[in-house]
Amino acid sequence: MAKKNLSTRPTPHELDPLIHERLRLGILSVLAVQEALSFTELRDLLQTTDGNLSVQARKLEEAGFILCNKQFEDRKPKSPYRLSAEGRAALESYLETLSQFLPGLGQVRHPRKEGALRARVHPLPSHS
Repeated sequence: MAKKNLSTRPTPHELDPLIHERLRLGILSVLAVQEALSFTELRDLLQTTDGNLSVQARKLEEAGFILCNKQFEDRKPKSPYRLSAEGRAALESYLETLSQFLPGLGQVRHPRKEGALRARVHPLPSHS
């Protein structure tokens, strides 16, 4: 795995705000590993309310990130949700950008001495 170039790290503003919201990220993440899930399955997996899931799923649907085939089975609504190709590409791009913020696994497993990073940090001047 290539080393991350610290000088070219993205800014937080480069994270897609549509995906960055917790529940919308959860919806996309779950649908990335499941071919399709019903509204009820999504609600239960993400431990949210019907209203919150409905609002957040609609935003993703309007953006073209998820597809919902609303239908009825035995007079009961059945709405399987799927991740669209555009949604998968957007999630992959989001995760790539997010990964650039994170330290490498080696840094997490073997942290440097406390002074190594602090030596490169320049504190703000004091106004005393």
